[in-house]
Formats: sequence, C-alpha cells, structure tokens
Amino acid sequence: MSVLERFRLDGQAAIVTGGNRGIGKAIATGLAEAGADVVIANRTLESGEEAAAEIEAETGANAIAVETDVSDEAAVEALVERTVEAFGSVDVLVNNAGIAIHGDAEEKSLEEWDQTLEINLTGAFLCSKHAGRVMIDDGGGSIVNVTSMSAFIANYPQKHVDYQASKGGLEAFSRQLASEWAEHGIRVNNIAPGYVATEILVDDQEMIDTWKSEMLLDELASPEDIAPLAVYLASDASSYVTGASVAIDGGYMVR
Repeated sequence: MSVLERFRLDGQAAIVTGGNRGIGKAIATGLAEAGADVVIANRTLESGEEAAAEIEAETGANAIAVETDVSDEAAVEALVERTVEAFGSVDVLVNNAGIAIHGDAEEKSLEEWDQTLEINLTGAFLCSKHAGRVMIDDGGGSIVNVTSMSAFIANYPQKHVDYQASKGGLEAFSRQLASEWAEHGIRVNNIAPGYVATEILVDDQEMIDTWKSEMLLDELASPEDIAPLAVYLASDASSYVTGASVAIDGGYMVR
C-alpha cells in the first residue's frame, strides 16, 4: 500500500460533533474527501442537514445529520445507534463540539462553568463511551479530540478559566483513554489548534492583533488548516500514533 493510500477511509463511518460549521465542517469535509461516510452531529438539525448536503455535493460521499446535544447521554446513544443503522459501524469519532464563554473568573457563574465543561469535556466522554463500545466490538477505531493550545498556556488578553479547565481536562482524558483502549485497537489522539478564524472567536480586532503579534506565522489559521491532520489521525497513515497531541498554532507556543 502506498503512502497516499494509507490516508484513505473508504468504507469507514465517521462521526464529527459540531460538524455543521467551522473546524468541524472542515474536518467532516476532509474525512469525506478521503472516502468516509460522515455523520454531522450538532444541536440544530437544519444547519447540520445543510452541511451534510454541501459535503455530499462537494465530495460525492455519503453524509447525514443527526440532531445531538453531546451533553445529553440519551441523545449521544441515539447518535451512535443512528450511525450504525446508516453505515454499519463507527470507525472514527471526532470530538469537536465546544463553546467558549469570555469573562472574569471572579464573576463567572456556576451555570457558565457547568455549561462549558458539559459540552467541551463531558460531551467528549459521552461520545467516546458510546462510540467506543461499538469500536471495541468491531476490533478498533480512531478517536480524535479537538482540544486547544489553551490546554498548555494561559489565554491572554481574554479571560477563559472554564474553557482552559475543559481543554486541559480533555488532554488528560485522552491520554488515559488511549492507555485503557489500546488493547482494543482503539487509538486516541488530540489536535490542539491555536487561533482559528471561526465563529467562536471574539469580534475584537485589537485582541486579534495581540494574538497575531505572538504568532511566528502572524496570521489566524483557517478551518481547512486543521482538517488534514484530522484525516491523518483518523486513517491508517497514523497507525502507530496514539496518546499524542499535535498543536496547529502558527508557532504561538514557541515563544
């Protein structure tokens, strides 16, 4: 098998949470381009269906949308069941769904804290739990968690205590899961993006200029900059990679 052939995902089923826009949609498109059948999981069915239709038209792959709140275990279980019903398995899971709420730590409400951790961390656990059961029965799979460089640094000038906690927790969760599930042929790896031009960023040019001043490449990433690494980690091209975290941050953390 050639190097490029090892990146193919033909006949595999991939779930991408938060796959209706931004990084998630770019990853879902990339997986579809590599041959995977793709399931878009997000809270708004209409936008998920629009994304799935666009991916099908662009790539020729099969894509469906399933309305899913990743913090609701019953909804996650239904997502996995729907995926198996549609495509026969769950071979790839990309835990991408996430939120960020800006605000001073001393003013942060418990509701905001809980919401951030429920979506960013608990959601990844629930999706991994239920997709992982299918992967264990089928003899393996790949889980890709979209964390953040925020797991390794303090964000500045924005204030993100709950976001940092959720992404740091996701990094630790991934390493432990990689250890526990290696015996089942399941690989677990992380993508840690830096600042990406998506809807989650604040609309504050002064803040964006501050971030760019710390980057070696002096520009925000696009969602399409993240997708190739997701395809690599999902595919047999990375068959000897597990428990790893790869930053795509334009050199931000170098300094």
